[in-house]
Amino acid sequence: MTDRAVWDAVDATTRTALLTAAEAELGRPAPVSRASDWARAFRDGVRTAYEDRARELRHRTALFVLAAVLTGESAPAQAPPGAAPHLDAAADCLMALAEASTWCWAPHDRFTTARGETVPDPDEPFLDLGAAEVASLLAWADHVLGPHLDERVPGLRRRLRREVRLRVFEPFLRIRDWHWIGLDGDAHNWNPWVHGAVLTAALLLCDDEEERAEIVRLAAVGLDRFVEVLPDDGGVDEGVAYWWQGACRLLEALDLLAAVGGAPCDARDLPVLAEVVRYPYRMHFGGPWYVNVGDAPARLPDEQPWHVLFRWGGRLGDAEVSGHARARGAARGVTVSHQDGLGRALAGLSDPAWRAATGRDGKSATAGAGAWLPRDVWLPRVQVLVTRERPGTAAGLALAVKGGHNDERHNHLDVGTYWVALDGEPVIVDLGQPTYTADSFGPDRYRAWPLRSAWHNVPDLDPDSDSDAGPDSDAGPGPHRSGTGSGQLPGAAHRARDVRVRTGDPTTEWSADLAPAYPAGLLGALRRTVRLVRATPGEPAHIVVTDEPAGGPDGGTAGFGVRHVIAGDVRLDEGRATVATATGGTLRIGWDPALLTADLREQPLRDPLLRLSWGDRLTRLTLRTGPSRVPGGPPGAARVRIERAR
Repeated sequence: MTDRAVWDAVDATTRTALLTAAEAELGRPAPVSRASDWARAFRDGVRTAYEDRARELRHRTALFVLAAVLTGESAPAQAPPGAAPHLDAAADCLMALAEASTWCWAPHDRFTTARGETVPDPDEPFLDLGAAEVASLLAWADHVLGPHLDERVPGLRRRLRREVRLRVFEPFLRIRDWHWIGLDGDAHNWNPWVHGAVLTAALLLCDDEEERAEIVRLAAVGLDRFVEVLPDDGGVDEGVAYWWQGACRLLEALDLLAAVGGAPCDARDLPVLAEVVRYPYRMHFGGPWYVNVGDAPARLPDEQPWHVLFRWGGRLGDAEVSGHARARGAARGVTVSHQDGLGRALAGLSDPAWRAATGRDGKSATAGAGAWLPRDVWLPRVQVLVTRERPGTAAGLALAVKGGHNDERHNHLDVGTYWVALDGEPVIVDLGQPTYTADSFGPDRYRAWPLRSAWHNVPDLDPDSDSDAGPDSDAGPGPHRSGTGSGQLPGAAHRARDVRVRTGDPTTEWSADLAPAYPAGLLGALRRTVRLVRATPGEPAHIVVTDEPAGGPDGGTAGFGVRHVIAGDVRLDEGRATVATATGGTLRIGWDPALLTADLREQPLRDPLLRLSWGDRLTRLTLRTGPSRVPGGPPGAARVRIERAR
């Protein structure tokens, strides 16, 4: 903070936005963490009552720290109230965090669960994502406000160090089989998220040199486990939203290690990282819209550290990576937000190249937006294909398809699902992540209706039963009973088989046998083929989806159906559905009415996360086949053609 040249160079728009938000926040009461809210994770499964307040306090803390940095506020301890309002507010927030009984999020705290209690024990802290977030926040706050806190609130920094030692350093050093370390080979996004935060806290808050060195060593070893499981194609089965909380956390940790350790600690030349940084733009449809596999929203939130991608694109000489990051960052209108996280916001504000890219002149970065969009992307490790009508533009049709299996991280029962976007806007869509509950990562995960196959764009082998549909209530459609019904089943054995991809001109094609994703015995095979056919002189660009069943041990004579979850206003006519999009485009979905019967169901959305992407409703189109025309044979094939309405 003492280097005023850095903070005085922040662009006026971002400075004004942060200080205006801080001024408004000064007039609001601080959020209060309640035991009853924390206990709800154990009582009725509701996580958000506590976690929303915890997040609000972290955001409030970051905002006041940034405001104090930008204004350069300072005052002695004896100065009256009002002498340094933002600094005082930041200190109040930091003290509130220090006094909190726990930094852990209740569903993660296995120690409390094992005791059979519903309140956390400060003497047995659980090191989870929540604790990691707070430790990193305190570390960066101490780093940029340290001398000013010593002058205004003597003793606060010592208290922060005590709390981080008890809640983070000691558990990290003492317990070496945390599930997020990845000792079993399952190093998921928690690994770099927690290790990166512990690394930051150790470098900035640990005063014991030997202990700091040991924490840094263990963090580096832990990060290696995450690197080891990264697919060599850069794919992420958790989806693009979790790329920012997994792969991006790794990049930030590697940057930090290189900054403090120099060449001996610089591991940023690992070949896989060049592929990892390409994943976000490869999943980009256009504007805020992305291919959202797993628990990811289709409309990516603005609060992302685009400067990390921008910096890595420049470092690797990858113009597509940096161009995508620059355009998406500039579209926000500010360089950073306090909701990005304090460390990420400080990094963006202090990066002169990022400030130049997203400042007043940075708006020009959005010109020609989409130049990074490739025509074809095939990621074989996660079996995701993204293809579009023309490279370098969001205009026209774009198609994405995924295979994979039903035991992926943040999995949905969606093997073989596909997306269709028109002019960069998704029309045939994936709902994305609903609000998490205590059941979201347990045996009852698939009680959440947006995760089930009946609400993805896949075949349903008994659509007339509509067993996954229920009343239009806040809970959504009714419960899922694992192992019953004719939808897809959870587990790694339920996967796409014989996946084939062919790219070319004019056709890009994905196909796979989806039968293993469903209960055994219903069908011997179910070949789905999805083609994007680019325009030729006699034919407009279009997409063709064909599902061809083959009989199973039980004869397979029943009909089946194909679900389509649609965003937009849908009009159903004989043999076609016409979808008017929010931005004025029109998509037509066509089929042979002699072979397929259609049913529309409008689904109100009350979940706040789903509404952020889709508004108040989506529509599901189900196309049903009849029974086989051959006694004992499989039902007939289903074929759908999708194109821009002319």
